Amino acid sequence: MVVVGRSNEPDAASQPQTILIVEDEIFIRLALADDLAEAGFCIFQAAGAEEALQVLQSSLPIDVMITDIRMPGALDGLELAMRARTAWPELRILLLSGNLADLPPGVLADALIAKPYNPTALIAQIRQLLNGAERCRAT
Repeated sequence: MVVVGRSNEPDAASQPQTILIVEDEIFIRLALADDLAEAGFCIFQAAGAEEALQVLQSSLPIDVMITDIRMPGALDGLELAMRARTAWPELRILLLSGNLADLPPGVLADALIAKPYNPTALIAQIRQLLNGAERCRAT
């Protein structure tokens, strides 16, 4: 797990909101982490679903999980999202995919973003999620 952009502010209200990025492609993960850290978020990174579950099971406060859908390993991003939604229902989940048309119907996520993503649009979507936007369901 890698942490990027942690604030040293003592006041809890001024602490940045935390995002867990789950992406097996290191360059995509690092670019995403940089974009979000520059926007003021505290970033945790995981290279796969199993590592992400370990982060979620820790005492770290995670506000949003951004996960790629297709990843190697026993769990893909869809299974990770399903398990996370069940175990942490308040966690906001944003799915990234190179082809959103491949999503099966009924995938529960708070947001869906196509790759390649636009950093400005992605940050706006995350802020909207954190401000209580309604969840969406892929159809």
